[in-house]
Amino acid sequence: MLKGKKIVLGITGSIAAYKSCLIIRELVKRGAEVQVVITPAGKEFITPITLSALTQKPVISDFFSQRDGTWHSHVALGLWADAMLIAPCTASTLGKMANGIADNMLITTYLSMKAPVFIAPAMDLDMYAHPTTQQNMERLKGFGNHIIEPQSGFLASGLEGKGRMEEPEKIVDCLDLFFEKKDLLGKRIMITAGPTYEKIDPVRFIGNYSSGKMGFALAEECARRGAEVTIVAGPVSCNISKLKSQVSIISVESCQDMYDAATELFPDTDAAILCAAVADFRPAEVAEQKIKRVGQTMDIHLVPNPDIAASLGQMKKEKQVLVGFALETNDEEQNAQHKLEKKNLDFIVLNSLRNEGTCFRSDENQISIISRDGQTDYDKKPKREVAADIIDELVRNINRQ
Repeated sequence: MLKGKKIVLGITGSIAAYKSCLIIRELVKRGAEVQVVITPAGKEFITPITLSALTQKPVISDFFSQRDGTWHSHVALGLWADAMLIAPCTASTLGKMANGIADNMLITTYLSMKAPVFIAPAMDLDMYAHPTTQQNMERLKGFGNHIIEPQSGFLASGLEGKGRMEEPEKIVDCLDLFFEKKDLLGKRIMITAGPTYEKIDPVRFIGNYSSGKMGFALAEECARRGAEVTIVAGPVSCNISKLKSQVSIISVESCQDMYDAATELFPDTDAAILCAAVADFRPAEVAEQKIKRVGQTMDIHLVPNPDIAASLGQMKKEKQVLVGFALETNDEEQNAQHKLEKKNLDFIVLNSLRNEGTCFRSDENQISIISRDGQTDYDKKPKREVAADIIDELVRNINRQ
């Protein structure tokens, strides 16, 4: 969400100033335009020429750029920016910001800033823990600034960070999150993810290769957009790297476990995305002891599992949206269209094992979205980007309800 955003990066006199290069690189990588404003003390730790090479813009440090009266307008910078990030921010700069001491270009720019301001403190533990520093940070929060502290994330409070500046990528994540679309704010979304395991005996099962990556990518995308998300996950090793407070995970093993959880949760949701690779059949009997090898063959009698998608389709109420997935190996569009209609889905996400390097265990996917309005085909891309395409379609369906 930083593509095209204009960011003023303030750098102060901290040993962590070298990390500002990594912050710039990450901002530029995500499509932002960066203008550096550095304090005189900051230039003792990192040279303006290095920063200018990374931003492709002259670094601003002094009020006057020439002796001919040319000057830098802090007011213009305040109007130009979509956000201001001060990283690293020393205790001295925190104090000046909190008390309006405008004795350098960075502070005057801050005081003229019309956009949101993000602050990443950097100092030793004693300075950080001092009541004056804590009071200054609380005062800055009261002014509407966003304090980014390590180990505790966005809008932190307390002494968790212990003064060390948060890592560059996580700092940029905070800005990214701030600018994310919030088109699912207040919505409750249930997502099924991963495989199911159907026991044969205590050590063997029938399963599949699903990793759960697509379902967890969908959960993170929904959470980024403001939704409250519950994942019903089969046996997977995935985790939610961000926004943990907005995502609940219910771990299950079998199709019956997933069915029980999904049917209980669905009535209280605005939408459900059925991304799990659920076993259609299970052994009719599960041996209590490990089955020993006897003879040359072994027969396993299979019986149908409950159909989660069909059951939720029957339960679906007005204004609820139900999304299915179809993984096919042949007659893809026809099979997906049949599933869409039979199970009362609003749209279905089709992927095919014939697309190499997608689906199971892969970090990429290539999908088509089929609805009653038609079919949209997408290029192969990372699952994180595929998730954004799917949730765009989900939002369109929710808005139609």
